[in-house]
Amino acid sequence: MTVALIGFAAVLILAFMRMPLGIALGVVGVIGFGELSGYRAAISNAARLVIDSGQSYGLSVLPMFILMGLLVEKGGMAKELYRAAYVFLGHKKGGLSMSTIVSCGMFSAICGSSLATAATMAKVSMPEMRRYKYHDSLATASIAAGGTLGILIPPSVVLVIYGLMTETSVGKLFIAGVLPGLVGVIFYLLAVKVTVARNPDSGPAGDRSDWAERLSALKDVWATLGLFLFVIGGIYVGLFTPTEAAGMGAAGAMLIAWQRKTLTIASFMDVLRDTAATSAKLFMVLFGALIFSNFVNRAGLPDGLINIVNSFDASPMGVVFIILLIYLLLGCVFESLSMILLTVPIFAPVVEGLGFDLIWFGILVVVVTEISLITPPIGLNVFVLKGVLKDVAIKTIFKGVTPFWIADIFRLTLLALVPAISLFLPSMM
Repeated sequence: MTVALIGFAAVLILAFMRMPLGIALGVVGVIGFGELSGYRAAISNAARLVIDSGQSYGLSVLPMFILMGLLVEKGGMAKELYRAAYVFLGHKKGGLSMSTIVSCGMFSAICGSSLATAATMAKVSMPEMRRYKYHDSLATASIAAGGTLGILIPPSVVLVIYGLMTETSVGKLFIAGVLPGLVGVIFYLLAVKVTVARNPDSGPAGDRSDWAERLSALKDVWATLGLFLFVIGGIYVGLFTPTEAAGMGAAGAMLIAWQRKTLTIASFMDVLRDTAATSAKLFMVLFGALIFSNFVNRAGLPDGLINIVNSFDASPMGVVFIILLIYLLLGCVFESLSMILLTVPIFAPVVEGLGFDLIWFGILVVVVTEISLITPPIGLNVFVLKGVLKDVAIKTIFKGVTPFWIADIFRLTLLALVPAISLFLPSMM
């Protein structure tokens, strides 16, 4: 166990020295395994993992969903989703912020990326909120917080990676993310309500839309929402596997973008290049994480942690809350993917050994990872937003996200105490 802890510390040091995380995990994993079982065995084991994982059929789901998300982003669907949400909610106090959160939820459901959701919705919704003189703190916070839904509401790249690392069903993880994602949207809407109630000037009401405008807006989004229902519904009823669903989703997104004439040959080639580059980066960190996972298992870290837990006589749920607290602390200094790759190989066996469902734990991990995206000082969604809105101070955004961060803590606690919210839909498959 001591060797594993030294290895974990070495990864952290290398990461803080700006070494790419995938390389740091792989190097430490090979050296650590070599010290325990010989370097010939370590190199052979690493090579076998990379080859076997690279040829895995299940891994092809990643580039397909990445391609789908990029096509959706290029297809200009964000504006239509925002307008659909706005005509129903815009006339309320804080209604434009609520519209932003709902449209972020819908956009993330077919995009799968928190950072892309935040960057795209900033360009769509921020001009409208400024036109109605929304305070920058509330306007930017609703975009940053709404963007975090991208890694939970399926399809989610992070859930795919978690499923591959823990050998749990990606399809069940996707379905498990639906209800917690909706709970997240509701809690964020309540956060807007509380913010506006405390300071009515922060979110003035917009114009009321009539039913003709509402029906017209709904007509514009039927294809986008239909694509989501087709992909997720197909997985739920067993019509196709997650990998097949990813291919169908990418093809559907391409057809929608082509039908709307928003996709040219040049932009399509850009999408393919971005898909290849993003997939390669994810594969590198995933392979590194698998090598590191083999090392910590060989070193006996999960068993050692279970023995420590038993020695303290802590309740199983108490252990889970301690793990979640560790995640919250790590979220202050690590971005979301790094947290998952570093910690899941260590914590997942412990949680499974305590008798908990790994699908439920996966949802908790993703939710607490969402929180890290708006947690200072590293909150990536905040910095992405700052990159798009250069005239807004970082401290203004972080101040605005505080009510949303508190809402996320309440949501995390609820999901931890009521596993049925996450497990009800998967249990029906």
